[in-house]
Amino acid sequence: MIKGVHTMFYSSDAAGLRVFLRDKLGLKAADVGNGWLIFDLPEADMGCHPSDESGEGARSGTHAISFYCDDIHQTVEELKAKGVKFKGKIEDRKYGFVTEFYMPGDFSVQLYQPKYKK
Repeated sequence: MIKGVHTMFYSSDAAGLRVFLRDKLGLKAADVGNGWLIFDLPEADMGCHPSDESGEGARSGTHAISFYCDDIHQTVEELKAKGVKFKGKIEDRKYGFVTEFYMPGDFSVQLYQPKYKK
């Protein structure tokens, strides 16, 4: 029945974000007309987390998009070599090694190396 997931970023710089995703992150895309790129994501997983109404975590009804990799240190270095800017250092969290990077349109997005096995 369900064949996949379609994710979206709403950006004040959609054209710049499309170029970033294609050229910096190396995601393959189909141009569906007038430079409108639809990206073919290589792999995905989805989690369902409890909300945190205290203000420290995500509130109910929100969602998030993260990117993951096999070797976060190598991936961070490769992205930095392409000019990608990072928000902070790599942190060790319960579920993986985590950092965030900036994308056009005022986004910071999580990049992590999971500790769990798929």
